[in-house]
Amino acid sequence: MLELNPTASPAPAGDLIKDSSEATFMADVVDASQSVPVIVDFWAPWCGPCRQLTPAIEAAVTNAAGAVKLVKVNVDENPQIAQQLRVQSLPTVYAFWQGQPIDAFQGALPPSEIKAFIDKVVEASGGEAGGGLSEALETAESMLDEGAAADAASVFAAVLGEDPQNAAAYGGLARAHLALDQVDEAAQVLMTVPETLSSAPEIEAARAQLELARQAADAGPVAELRAAVEANPEDLQARFDLAQALYAAGDAEAAVTELLESFRRDRDWNNGAAKAQLFTIFEALKPNDPVVLNGRRKLSSMIFA
Repeated sequence: MLELNPTASPAPAGDLIKDSSEATFMADVVDASQSVPVIVDFWAPWCGPCRQLTPAIEAAVTNAAGAVKLVKVNVDENPQIAQQLRVQSLPTVYAFWQGQPIDAFQGALPPSEIKAFIDKVVEASGGEAGGGLSEALETAESMLDEGAAADAASVFAAVLGEDPQNAAAYGGLARAHLALDQVDEAAQVLMTVPETLSSAPEIEAARAQLELARQAADAGPVAELRAAVEANPEDLQARFDLAQALYAAGDAEAAVTELLESFRRDRDWNNGAAKAQLFTIFEALKPNDPVVLNGRRKLSSMIFA
């Protein structure tokens, strides 16, 4: 079983592991299982074996790195679901694929047997047992894009548990922490990156995002800084501060525009600070981001004009 990296956030939340109810069971299980197997854990607060099984199955699902999802159903609060699936003892675990139950077990199992059950379910669905690393990374990136940063952190950490030399997983884990506003945790992840990976593009991108996140903590009010720039367009410090504030507010395109204007007015100001900040933003964003492509083109035209 994969071991989670200690820098990962404890979290299962969001889409990877969730609680369900009679109102959401169709969406959480039947619909969701059309694309990925869903494990359903039927439990109750008074069930002693449930308290043993649930944490173990949560860990196993997390370590499967996105190859399966887990839905937990409290039978005391949702008796109709248990009745429909003929749940007669607790804990009971069902595996759903494409809307249908394909496997099940009852009682608390040891971690090795839980992992074997999950691997069997993944294989039955046509996936790769244990979760392929490339597919797991794609899943984690999708989670991050969709706002499920805690789940993404768990998957990135699981990948690192199997491949400690995976630059994409280190970078992704750091970015997931940043998405959770966990700046110190992101810095800790990057401090653990092996020297051989330190110059990998994924690591450089995460470092750039970390630097920008730290700047954001000290960014001033956008309206006040914009007013200062409008009052004195040659105030390059105010324009630089405005660019930082705009990026912190989520407007990377406007930040790049201000930095390009600063570079146009005085490329050597503050030891080339505008150009350096532009490169930091370019590194933090995806290479094919239109903001990066347009910004690099405009900067090049200024440099070589």
